[in-house]
Amino acid sequence: MSTDPHPAESDDADAGAEQPAPACAMVFNASDPSGAGGVAGDVATIAAMGAHALPVVTSIVMRDTAEIFDHHAIDTEVIAEQARTILEDVTIGAWKVGFLGSAEGVSAVAEVLSDYPDVPLVAYMPNLAWLEEDAQQAYLDAFRELVLPQAEVLVGSHQTLTDFLLPEWDSERPASTRELAVAAGEHGTRFVLVTSVALPDQHLDNVLASPQGAITGEKFERFDVSFVGAGDTLAAALAALLASGAELHAAVGEALAFLDQALDAGFRPGMGNVVPDRFFWALPPEEGEDVDDDGGAEPDDGATQTPKSPRHVH
Repeated sequence: MSTDPHPAESDDADAGAEQPAPACAMVFNASDPSGAGGVAGDVATIAAMGAHALPVVTSIVMRDTAEIFDHHAIDTEVIAEQARTILEDVTIGAWKVGFLGSAEGVSAVAEVLSDYPDVPLVAYMPNLAWLEEDAQQAYLDAFRELVLPQAEVLVGSHQTLTDFLLPEWDSERPASTRELAVAAGEHGTRFVLVTSVALPDQHLDNVLASPQGAITGEKFERFDVSFVGAGDTLAAALAALLASGAELHAAVGEALAFLDQALDAGFRPGMGNVVPDRFFWALPPEEGEDVDDDGGAEPDDGATQTPKSPRHVH
């Protein structure tokens, strides 16, 4: 006879204690009520990658799935306090920064980042054409001076990064990914992940590059619809993978594959653009597919198989 009055409860407690916590990634981003990007998109993406997000709100954006109408930056002391409070409690494996609200917000976040120089930083530069010109220029200048020197990877579309890193570019040919990496490297950033590089065959290239040249990448077939939240999704997925200990080369390939499938399964919740479905792997099988013993879908002959949950590779 057991002397333990609650043997089942004891076993459950021991089993729970042995489960390792998921890797944690802190994200600095805007509150986006559409759920397409911002902290909502980051949390969904990082959870889908099997990690845990620590979201810090930097501004409140008024937008729908089609456009941004306005935003209100969060007080810089509030931004810093959000981050430092949880950093005193939780160990993180990576950072991801998105829209930081204002030049002052950039400064506040950069100061927090500087206290943890060994934590890899994925910096995402969105299209900020909706900001007033003076505010936009001040933001870009602050980001260039304070965030880029701390960034492991700068993520952005080819056009956005060209405008940001090479504002005086006037050549008829597009800037190469290596030229963008050289420009970013002059500010201290080690790598750039350049998306939406136009190709002549209805495809878009996505390239990880260093000042020495292109390293890896993936080509996507061009979609016939417009998306919102794609860049945030890619950057957050990459941060989650780096937080989990993945090497950069492999992490970029997996993050790009995740983005491609999230876009392919995207949905239109409103009257605007399509939102990536970060939980595409949890969708029920389509008609004509069989379910295998592990719960994944087995397509008919000739169909392309969708990988199972990305959690199984972390």
